[in-house]
Amino acid sequence: MANRPTVTESLHELTRNMWWCWHPEVWQIFESVDPGLWRETKQNPVAFLQRIDDEQLAERVGVGPLASRIRQAVRRMRNYVGAAGPRTNMAAGPLHRAPVVYFCAEFGLHESLPIYSGGLGVLAGDHLKAASDLGVPLVGVGLFYAEGYFEQGIDDEGNQLEFYGRTDVDALSIRKRVGDDGSPMVIEVPIEDRSVAMHVWQAQVGRSTLLLLDCDIDANPPADRQLTTQLYGGDQQTRIRQEVLLGVGGVKLLERLELRPGVFHLNEGHSAFATLQLCARLMETEQIPFEEAKNRVAKKTVFTTHTPVEAGHDRFRPEMIDRALGGLRERLGLDLRRFHGLGRVDMDDPDEPFCMTVLAMKMSDFRNGVSHIHGRVSRRMWRGLWPNRRQSEVPIGHVTNGIHVSSFLAPQMKALFDRHLGVGWMQQIEHPETWEGVADIDPGELWEIHQGLKARLLDFVDRRVQQQTAPSGDGDGQVVPGSGMRQDILTVGFARRFATYKRADLIMRDIDRFRRMVNDADRPIQIIYAGKAHPADEPGQQLLRRIVEKTTDPDFAGRVVFLADYDLNIARYLLQGVDLWLNNPRRPQEACGTSGQKAVYNGVLNCSVLDGWYAEGYDGANGFAIGDGRELNDTLRQDELDLRGLYRVFETQVIPLYYHLDDDGLRRRWIERMKWALLSLGWRYNARRMMLDYLHEAYLPAVGATMNRGG
Repeated sequence: MANRPTVTESLHELTRNMWWCWHPEVWQIFESVDPGLWRETKQNPVAFLQRIDDEQLAERVGVGPLASRIRQAVRRMRNYVGAAGPRTNMAAGPLHRAPVVYFCAEFGLHESLPIYSGGLGVLAGDHLKAASDLGVPLVGVGLFYAEGYFEQGIDDEGNQLEFYGRTDVDALSIRKRVGDDGSPMVIEVPIEDRSVAMHVWQAQVGRSTLLLLDCDIDANPPADRQLTTQLYGGDQQTRIRQEVLLGVGGVKLLERLELRPGVFHLNEGHSAFATLQLCARLMETEQIPFEEAKNRVAKKTVFTTHTPVEAGHDRFRPEMIDRALGGLRERLGLDLRRFHGLGRVDMDDPDEPFCMTVLAMKMSDFRNGVSHIHGRVSRRMWRGLWPNRRQSEVPIGHVTNGIHVSSFLAPQMKALFDRHLGVGWMQQIEHPETWEGVADIDPGELWEIHQGLKARLLDFVDRRVQQQTAPSGDGDGQVVPGSGMRQDILTVGFARRFATYKRADLIMRDIDRFRRMVNDADRPIQIIYAGKAHPADEPGQQLLRRIVEKTTDPDFAGRVVFLADYDLNIARYLLQGVDLWLNNPRRPQEACGTSGQKAVYNGVLNCSVLDGWYAEGYDGANGFAIGDGRELNDTLRQDELDLRGLYRVFETQVIPLYYHLDDDGLRRRWIERMKWALLSLGWRYNARRMMLDYLHEAYLPAVGATMNRGG
C-alpha cells in the first residue's frame, strides 16, 4: 500500500494544477495559513510555499481542521481531473477523439501567471476553464512571456511609468515539457533566413491543458531569445516574428505531440499563420493542391474577432511578410499575388498591407464577433471580402462572451447563492429557472454581504494607496487619494484599458458638474479608477494623466482614486466591492465589455452605454443606461450627446435611487434592482453558456465536417 502523502505534500500537489485558482475553498487555505505572506506573494501558492518555513508550515497545517480541509481539497481535485466530465450530455463525444486547439496571444488565468494584458487574455483563460468544467476536450496554445506585460507606476506629474521584471518560472504552476530522453522538448520554426528554437511550458487548467512556447533558451542568439520576452512589446518586426512563432510554431508543436485536433479555434488574428502551416503540411503529406488544402483547413477552423476598431487589426507591409514567411510561401506553391492576396481585401491592390484578420477570415468557415452588435459591426467592416453579398448575408455571426463565474464571484456571494439556488446550481447556471431563487433572498441579507465586500474594498484601497508607485498627496495643497472615502457614499468603479475610445474621463468633461456630484453635502459620489495605457499610446497616457491629477486635487476631497498596476487581483476587489460599474465607450467600439458581466454576479449594478453585451441584456430595470444607443459619425457630437446622457442618468436615476431609504433605513429600491439584475442576466452571461454556444454552433459542425471526409 502506498504511503499516504503528508499534509504539506498535499498542499504542494494542489499547486500543480491551476484548478485551485477558481476554487476559493482551496486558495483560502493558503490565505488562512499566513494572510500577510499570501498578499506579499500576490496570491501565488507556489511562491507562498517557497517562502514559508517548512517547520512552521507543518506546525500550522499538520493536524486539526486545516489538515482535513487540505485532504478534502486534494480529493476533490483528483476526482474532478480524473473524471471524464459531464461531456455536455455526451454531445462533445466526437471531440474526445479530435479535440479543440485554442490559439491566443495571451491567457489570463490568474495574476500569478502574468502572460495577459486585458480582456482578450482573460476571456481566453475563462474559455479554458469553462471547457474544463464542461468536459470539452481543449488544448490552449500561446507564448510564454518572461517579462509579461509591463508593471505600471505613476510619477508625481501623473505620467505612466513602465517597469519590466523577469518572472520567476520556478514560482509558477507550470512545468517544462521534456522529450523521450528527458531533455527539454525543442520546437524549431523557420523565420526569415534562420531557425528559431523554442522550449515548451505546460500548465494544467483543470482538465484543460495550456502549452506555451518560449524562445529564451541557450540555442538561440541573444536577439532571438528576446522574441517572446514581452507581451505586445517591441516594434512591427517583433510582432510579426511573434505571430509566426505562435501560429507556425503552435502547429509544429501539435505535430510533435502527435495531437490531431478536430477544430482549430483562432482567438483574434495573431495566430492566423497557423492555417498556412496546416495547409503546407496537408499538401506535403497528401500531395494535394493548395486550394483543396485551404478548403479542408477552413472546414475545421473557427475564428473569433474581438476588434471593432480599425487600428486594432495587425497589418504588415508585403515585404515583411515575404521576409518572415518566404519559405512557407514556396512550400504552398503560391506566387506573390496569391500569397499577398490571402491577407488583402483586394488581392490586386499592391498598396494594401497584409492583414492578419483578413487571413483568418479567408482561412476559416466559422467566423464570429463577440456580441450581437459586434457581429453587425464586423459584417460591415469586412463586407469587402464578400462583394457579391448584401451586408446582412456576410458570413460572420456572433457568440456573445460570458465570464467564468467561479473565477470572479466573491466567496460570500457564492455562499448566498448556495443557500438560495440549490445544490449544483453552478452546473445549471445557464438556465433561467436556476436563478429563480434570487427572488427569495432577503434584501437585508444581500445588502449586508455587499456592505462587507465594500468595506473590504475600501480597506484594500487604503493599503494600496500607501504602497503603490503613484502620487500620494504629500505635495503642497494636495490631499491623500482615498482619504475622503466612506462606506456610506455611492462608490463607482471604472477599470479597463485606457484606450481613448473608452473615454475614462467622460464623467469629468464638465468638471464643475463633476465636482458638485463628488462634494454634494447629502448625496456625494466617490470613484475608483484602474487601468493601463499601452506604452505606445500617447493619447491614452494623456487621458490617464488627466485622471491621476484629480486624485490629489483638494477640490475632490480625496474621493477620486487611481489604483496603479491593474491586474486580476485589483479587478476582483473592484468588481466585488463597488456599488456601480461604469462603462462609457464610444458606441459601437466596445466589442463585448465582459468586466460589467463580472460585476453582475457580485450584485453590482452597471451604468453603461448600450454597446456590447449590455445592449442585449439591459431591460430598463436591471441597471442604468447612458443614452439611447444612437450612433453619430461626428465623434465630438457623439461625446457631447453621451456626456449629457451620463449626467442625466446619474442625477435623475442613479444617485436618487441609491440614496433613497425606506422606513427601515434600507436602500430597498436599489437592492431590488440588484436582485433583478441577477435574475435577468445571471443565466445569460456566463462562460458555460458561451462554451455551449461554441460547441453547438462551431465545434461540432467543424469536427463533423472533418470526420465526414475521413480527417
